[in-house]
Amino acid sequence: QVQLVESGGGSVQAGGSLRLSCAASGYIDSRYIMGWFRQAPEKVREGVAGIANDGSTSYASSVKGRFTISKDNAKNILYLQMNSLKPEDTGEYFCAAGPGDSAELWGVEYWGQGTQVTVSS
Repeated sequence: QVQLVESGGGSVQAGGSLRLSCAASGYIDSRYIMGWFRQAPEKVREGVAGIANDGSTSYASSVKGRFTISKDNAKNILYLQMNSLKPEDTGEYFCAAGPGDSAELWGVEYWGQGTQVTVSS
């Protein structure tokens, strides 16, 4: 049984940084893309970043240059380093895994429970 457990969310002022972690357990197809999504109140969940098994990455244009996705394969942990945070980055952040290409998820087979990020101005 696959479990994705996020941690590292919190409250920070604009311009600050946070690092999210996602601990994965159980078998996940090595071809799957791992990624981060976020959902702001009353908005649609959106993709933030993805990483493929070969280490290639993709980012939403709104976070490119500020966020970095990485993973520790030995520990089965996915990370999202978030710098220069803005109030519009506020939302629930979800770890996800599923099939995809070019480090972008086509669909999500596994979701984490989410971790809240709040950025104040």
